[in-house]
Amino acid sequence: MSSPIIITGYETHDVRFPTSLSGDGTDAMNTDCDYSSAYVSLLTNSELVGHGMTFTIGRGNDIVCAAIGEVANRLVGKEVEALFANMGKTWDYLLADSQLRWIGPEKGVIHIATGAVDNALWDMFAKARRKPLWKLIVDMSPEELVNATVFRYITDAITPEEALAMLKEKEKTKSEREAHAREVGYPAYVTSAGWLGYSDEKVARLTKEAVSQGFNHFKMKVGADVASDIRRGKIIRSIIDDPSHLPPTLAPRDPNSPALAGKNAGPTGCVLMIDANQVWDVPQAIAYVSQLAEPLRPWFIEEPTAPDDILGHAAVREALRPLGVGVATGEHAHNRMVFKQLLQAKAIDVCQIDSCRLAGVSEVLSVLLMAAKFGIPVCPHAGGVGLCEYVIHLSLIDYIAISGSMERNVLEFVDHLHEHFITPCSINAQGRYNAPSNENEGYSIEMKKQSIAEYEWPNGTYWQSVKK
Repeated sequence: MSSPIIITGYETHDVRFPTSLSGDGTDAMNTDCDYSSAYVSLLTNSELVGHGMTFTIGRGNDIVCAAIGEVANRLVGKEVEALFANMGKTWDYLLADSQLRWIGPEKGVIHIATGAVDNALWDMFAKARRKPLWKLIVDMSPEELVNATVFRYITDAITPEEALAMLKEKEKTKSEREAHAREVGYPAYVTSAGWLGYSDEKVARLTKEAVSQGFNHFKMKVGADVASDIRRGKIIRSIIDDPSHLPPTLAPRDPNSPALAGKNAGPTGCVLMIDANQVWDVPQAIAYVSQLAEPLRPWFIEEPTAPDDILGHAAVREALRPLGVGVATGEHAHNRMVFKQLLQAKAIDVCQIDSCRLAGVSEVLSVLLMAAKFGIPVCPHAGGVGLCEYVIHLSLIDYIAISGSMERNVLEFVDHLHEHFITPCSINAQGRYNAPSNENEGYSIEMKKQSIAEYEWPNGTYWQSVKK
């Protein structure tokens, strides 16, 4: 009889990439972003290792790494199979240290640190079963998936019994959806062309490249200057609405099709979205977007105001509905309770989970189930570093096991920093994410040792060369 596998320790790494030099990630609120990973590896008394991370934009990453160590220490000495047996219960255990909980609770640095650790444990679980994470979860029975989900504080929105009934109903056709997702991929949208720090020429070039790659949803940053936003938006619109820019293999999509209806798609079936990154008060948001609505015809405004302001988002949504502009948020929603209230208050048209802001996969499952019950599409936030690698798994779980819906959903894609991961995400010729298929990749977040050695702060070779 083999001895049990036990978690023996952990390593953390503060990895920062100098994206501020090229203007990547710049928006109206965040003007100087060095995309960074607060990275953790859970070690065992075997070859099994679990990797996880949370995302920051640079300074403060060291604080997150310190918090990760405090959370990860709770797992040292635990048998992994006992943890895997009920991941919802394991999540509760991670959150149950009253000293750490006090400095949340369930929000801020301690919460995103918990996300890194929970994600690392899920990565380990998937690798132990030799499956990509999405496949591990969609292969679970409805009962197992409910046990893996966090329900504390959200049973006024969805109960475990309701979730179980939803999952059982979808279970009958899971295999067909899995085959379809493997064949065609998951719809994506591109943000890479729309950063505020880019010149008009760069915006135009990157937009043309994205159209030629098969994308038909595009997002741009707004909020610094109305005239500049209209000018940049018209540049993007002039390209995505022009059939001559479409690749020869792709015909224009029908703007009135079920997948595009209500999205303000142009004549080619292309869709524009706008993102303010929380820069406005509620009246400002309404006034500003009202000026953009007619010339840009966006599907939605993302993060129009403070991410915690549920009633503010509801007011913005109500005011913009006559203009045909929806509201999206969730990238900075602290926890499942914020999503619960956004859904209950009818404050959003699109739910945007973040794989690192929420405290790992078990809490993400909570939000996916609530969004499915309320009939709101989930279009995850990605970009950054590692987020695209993460969220394709979450969107596949949503489509195959939970909501059963994909064609109106789009998953953010930003073409930055994928080369630093051993199993990076990939996009097919139709502008869709490919389903991860490597049985050894787990949650797809294992970073190359060379990348850590080069970009770890402050002693990585890159940062030492800059210092000199």
